[in-house]
Amino acid sequence: MSLTSIIIPARDEEKNIKETISGIQREFNQHHYEYEVIVIDDGSRDNTAELVASFAGEDKRIKLIKNNQVHGVGYAIKKGLDNFKGEYVIIVMADSSDDPRDMIRYLKEVGKGYDCCFGTRWKNGAVVRGYPVLKRMLNRLANYGINILFGLRYTDITNAFKCYSRKTIEGIKPILSGDFNITVELPLKAIIRGYTYSVILTDWHQRRNGKSSLKIQEVGSRYCYIIMHVLIEKLRRSLNSRIWL
Repeated sequence: MSLTSIIIPARDEEKNIKETISGIQREFNQHHYEYEVIVIDDGSRDNTAELVASFAGEDKRIKLIKNNQVHGVGYAIKKGLDNFKGEYVIIVMADSSDDPRDMIRYLKEVGKGYDCCFGTRWKNGAVVRGYPVLKRMLNRLANYGINILFGLRYTDITNAFKCYSRKTIEGIKPILSGDFNITVELPLKAIIRGYTYSVILTDWHQRRNGKSSLKIQEVGSRYCYIIMHVLIEKLRRSLNSRIWL
């Protein structure tokens, strides 16, 4: 398997980042996969950067990049996407909510020839622990609306935890989002631009420490903006293909 890059945007995650990195190291080492872990410190006010730097001092596969410009999870992820070296890239949250075993399953799927592999937490067989009820209702409503608008049958488009080939990332640039709306921009662009993808069940559990930086009331309009932007692109592509027929 080619080199895989794991991008982790992190802000004030000193209580979680050690477990997140250690879990990835353990799983990838066990399966003898080549990897690099890129943590983008997005203006942390705690010891997140120092902890990652200590990991990097012990393992050259761990890298710390500081986002000293505009802060936001989207900007942090974009910084990682501008600096990764792998043939594949997996985007992971810093709070250990995503299971490293699913990362290996992602890589096995793209190894079959897919450009991307996406997870879903909302089908029978997936394990979800501690997901807030209101957040779950809003999540399901948002994904249902996206499915209708884009004619999809994929139930977890808003989850950041996904795997992309380098070819796909290069093909969906420029990336516009600076906040959590990047989680829908990347997969929707990949889908409408014709990149192939597989969907597998993935597990999720609520963070054990700290609070999420996602503020639903603040990012709702940003989600709507990027969804409409990509939808317009989809309609243009459809119109152009009809003109050429």
